[in-house]
Amino acid sequence: MPNELTLRKIIHVDMDAFYASVEQLDNPDLRGKPIAVGGNSKRGVVAAASYEARKFGVRSAMSSVVARRNCPELIFVKARFDRYKEISQKIRTIFFEYTDLVEPLSLDEAYLDVTINKKGNPSATLIAKEIRRRILIETGLNASAGISINKFIAKVASDINKPNGQKTVNPEEVIPFLENLDIRKFYGVGKVTAEKMYRLGIFTGKDLKGKTLAFLEEKFGKSGSYYYDVVRGIHNSEVKAHRIPKSVGAERTFSENLSSEIFMLQRLEHIAQELERRLKKAGIAGKTITLKIKYSDFTLNTRSKTLPYFIADKGLILETAKDLLYQEELQNSVRLLGISLSNLNTDTKATIKNEDNSILVQLKFDF
Repeated sequence: MPNELTLRKIIHVDMDAFYASVEQLDNPDLRGKPIAVGGNSKRGVVAAASYEARKFGVRSAMSSVVARRNCPELIFVKARFDRYKEISQKIRTIFFEYTDLVEPLSLDEAYLDVTINKKGNPSATLIAKEIRRRILIETGLNASAGISINKFIAKVASDINKPNGQKTVNPEEVIPFLENLDIRKFYGVGKVTAEKMYRLGIFTGKDLKGKTLAFLEEKFGKSGSYYYDVVRGIHNSEVKAHRIPKSVGAERTFSENLSSEIFMLQRLEHIAQELERRLKKAGIAGKTITLKIKYSDFTLNTRSKTLPYFIADKGLILETAKDLLYQEELQNSVRLLGISLSNLNTDTKATIKNEDNSILVQLKFDF
C-alpha cells in the first residue's frame, strides 16, 4: 500500500497569456488583436504573446524580427511589470484564502497544496473552479488549472484545457494519463531532449515507461532517474511556501553586438554592480560565479568558477567574471552578457527518505 502522505491534492494555477491579457484588459482597443509584450526593435524579444498572436506562431522568447515576420499585423506593447505585479498580488491574496501552502513560480503561476485547506472542502477540483471564478471576478482575467496528486502531474494537466479551463487527473487515472501523453508535454522535456527521445523511439509516456532506469541514465545522465520516476507518477517534491533561491543573477542585452573585450569589461562592471545590489537586498551571498555569454548567432556559452568562500561584493564578483571572460577566446561578437551567483548561503541540506511511491493501487481519495 503506498504511503498516503505522498498522495496530496495539488492545484497548479496558470494565468492565460498573463502579460498580454493584462494589456488587453487595460486597453479595450487591443482586445481580439494579435499583440506581443516586448521590444519592437531589431534586438527586441517577445516577453509574452496573446492567443491571437500565437495562432501565427508568435511565442515568448522569440526575437521581435521573427515575430513580426510570422505576423505582420502584430502590435507590440511595452511591458509594465509594476502593473503585472499589482495584479499578481491580488491573485495570490485569493490563493491564501484557501491554503497557506502556496508556491509561486512566477507572477502568473503557482502551486497550491489543498490536501488540508481553510475552506474544509474535500474536492480540489471544486476549489480550483472556485479560485478561477474568483480571479475572473476580481481581476477580469482568465486562469487555467491542473489538479492531481503531485506537482508534476498538476503542472502538465494545467496545460491540457488552456485557455480558461481545468483538468483533473485522479489517482486511478494517473498511469493511463501519463502513458498516453505526448513526450513533448512532459514538464522538463525541452525541444532538444524531445528530439533525442524521438531518435530513441520514445514518442509517448508509454514508450518512456518501457525503458529501463539503466538505459535512461545512460542516455540522459542524472535526468534519467527523473524521467523514470515521473512517468510512473512518482514526484515527491512538496509545495514550498517559501522558495529558497538557488541563484541570483543579472544580465544585459546590447543594442549593438560587442566584439571588443574592453567594451565587454565596461558592461560587466555595470552588471556586477546590479548583481551586488540584488544580493544585498536579499541579504545573501554565494560561492559559484557563472559568466553567461550569448553570441550574435544566439549560441550560448557559460563559464563558472567556485570560490572557497562566500561573496556578495561587486569587486570580487567582477574580478572573477573578468577571469572567466579571458578563460577562452570569444567565438563571435556578443549580444548578451550575464553574471550569476549560485551555491548560496541559503542552501540547506535535508534528508529525503526513500519511499514506495507506487500508485497502481486504487485509493479512495476524493478529488
